[in-house]
Parts: sequence; C-alpha cells; structure tokens
Amino acid sequence: MSATSDAPEGRRNPVDPGAGVDVVAAGTVPWRRDGAGGIEVAIVHRPRYDDWSLPKGHQDPGEATTATALRETLEEAGLRARLGGRLPHTSYEVPGKGAKIVHYWAAEVVADHGFTPNSETDERRWVTPAQAADLLTYPHDAELVARLASVGVPSSTVLFVRHAKAGNRANWNGDDDLRPLSGTGHAQAERLAEFLPRFGPDRMCTAPPLRCRQTLEPLAASTGLTIAADEPLMGEHHYWDDADAGLSRFRALAAETGVSVVASQGGVIPDVVEALLVAERGNGHRGSVAVPQDGVPSHKASTWVLGFASDGELLFADYYRRPPS
Repeated sequence: MSATSDAPEGRRNPVDPGAGVDVVAAGTVPWRRDGAGGIEVAIVHRPRYDDWSLPKGHQDPGEATTATALRETLEEAGLRARLGGRLPHTSYEVPGKGAKIVHYWAAEVVADHGFTPNSETDERRWVTPAQAADLLTYPHDAELVARLASVGVPSSTVLFVRHAKAGNRANWNGDDDLRPLSGTGHAQAERLAEFLPRFGPDRMCTAPPLRCRQTLEPLAASTGLTIAADEPLMGEHHYWDDADAGLSRFRALAAETGVSVVASQGGVIPDVVEALLVAERGNGHRGSVAVPQDGVPSHKASTWVLGFASDGELLFADYYRRPPS
C-alpha cells in the first residue's frame, strides 16, 4: 500500500489491511437526510461495466485514501461530501494486476454540483437504502448501505486530536503549559491541516497547553475557523482533578450538531475514549465499536473520529494514528 495511506486503525483495522496489495482504491456511501427522518444514498451507473455501484476509484500516486474517496465522489457523482465513519473494505484479485483493496467511508453530502454524464458514469440516482439493495449490482455495495442504515448517521462528530510533537520536557524550564511544538510537531500540524478538513469541521476548541493550540493553528488558517476559548477540563491538570466533570464536559462538546475538533493531551484522550467505548458496549449498541485489547491508543498528532446519535449514543469510533504525509 502507498506510504500515504491514512486507513484508520482500531475497531476493524489493528493492522493496515492494505499492506502488500498491488492496487488501492477508495470510495464512499454518499448520503443526505430525506426530510422524513431517514436518509437517501447516491449510486452511479457505469456504462463500461453496465453496473450500478457506489462512487469509487483508484488512488493517485502520493494521494491519501481519504482524499481519493472524496475526489472520486466528486468526479463520479458530482457531490462534495465530508467523511464520517469508516466502512468495511473489500479486497479481491484483479486479473493481470494482482491484489486490490477498496476502502470506504460513509460521507455526508454538503453540496451537489450537478451530475454530468461522462465516460466513467452516465447516470446518478438518489435512492432509499431499500431501493439501493435492489439496484446495486454487487452484494458488498449493498451490505455497506445496509450497515449505514442499521447503525445510523451521526447528529454530531468529534475529531479528538492529540497535540503534535512538542519540545523535550527535560529541556524546558518554564511552565509546562507553555512548552511549544517542536519542528517535527509544526510539520505534523501542517499535515493535520490537510487531513482534518476532509471531515468537514464546523468549530474548534483546545485544552489550555500552548502545544494543543499550536496544533490547530494551521487548520484555523486554512479553514477560516476560529479556535474557541480554552477548555480547561480537556487538559490533563483539570481533567484529573475531576474526571467525571471532564467526561461530562466532553459529552457537552460532543452534543453540538455538526463536526467539532477538540485538541487535547495523551493523559486525557484514552480515558475519555475508553469511557465512551465501555458505555457503548454496556448499552448493547447496534454497531461494532469495541475497546482495543491493548488499550486505547493516543499517539502524537493522532485523531479519534467519534460519531454520535442525537441521544448521545456512540455510533462509530475510528482511530487514525497519524495524518498522511
């Protein structure tokens, strides 16, 4: 797989499922709300194969799979979207080309640029999940739509980001909250500013340490979003004074409709995510989120993408160890 792959780890991919494959592709299940409490999904017809399919296509050289998925959705369906939860990948052998893997995401449509028939796709239809099951040519595509419909689409999503690499603590003599990012950390923050917009953030906030705020500054510059006032309970010092209050504050942030970015620390993120996963498991959730056997990871510049229903139920939890290079 390309070194730029940003396939998430965690609930389904403790090891990169694309390692060693010859062909990498990515696509989406594009969805929109139907105004009656349900959803519609977009499917496309490919004249070359005379099939109905989900928008997907090959990864360009040096392109992250998240970027591939969004680009193909725009090119094949005329839809601009923001990524949500990861969906199961598919892999198979392509005669003469070797092993192929296709990565998929659920993707909320944010703009319809109009569909223009072309050599790749000559028709697009908005259909209900039930209609998609009848129309889609391949069982795997139908299974992806069925999964999305059964788990549900999020009312809110949190991009829970650990700050990028900071300078060495042992070499810092001042207030640790003022310890800045290192050169590597600034480079990681720049890569996050390319990666996180693919999930369509609406707002941002940060724990008090300077390194958390600096991690989001390139994203703020590229998107025009403002970094809100510091959230003390998302920082290690205040969180561990009252972890219950910290978790409650996170849930309040997560209840805001849309997509929020929350920058925090390695002493907070694993505890919050584990609490969410344990609560979800105890509620008999209809999805398949599980607590990782080796504990909840939280590497520098990593991101947990957490999707929530309107009642606060956790719908999905995907871990991205690092932004794509």
